[in-house]
Amino acid sequence: MSTIVRSAHELAASAGRELGATDWLTVEQTRIDAFAEATGDRQWIHVDVERARAGPFGGTIAHGYLLLSLVSLFLPQLLEVCSATMGINYGCDRVRFPSAVRAGARIRGRGEIVSAEAVTGGVQVKIRVTIEVEGSDKPGCVADTLSRWLFQ
Repeated sequence: MSTIVRSAHELAASAGRELGATDWLTVEQTRIDAFAEATGDRQWIHVDVERARAGPFGGTIAHGYLLLSLVSLFLPQLLEVCSATMGINYGCDRVRFPSAVRAGARIRGRGEIVSAEAVTGGVQVKIRVTIEVEGSDKPGCVADTLSRWLFQ
């Protein structure tokens, strides 16, 4: 369930707000293979199931950048800004991949608004999205994203 923000003023005052967690998502090998095909990153630890079984992770793992791309799936599940005319991805301040995510693992996004500041026409928000891995103490990805919401 997403956190709902109804105004630019409310969004600008939201630093420190916990956004909760998304539903779980299984990282299927087919998603990993499709990402490898789309990006050209076909390293064996991602796509060669037989070889990866004997490798350092005991099986294939998701690309770090695949996990980062899933932040775009998780953000709208974490935060909805009702009165904005447009929201844009402005970038990331910091991205880390603390642990490998095996194919078949379940992940979810957990969000926190780190900062919020007024910019021309809107509000820029830094949201830390932590991609949790079910059964693991370490996240698969932690990304400090920058989003801008514009208002009329």
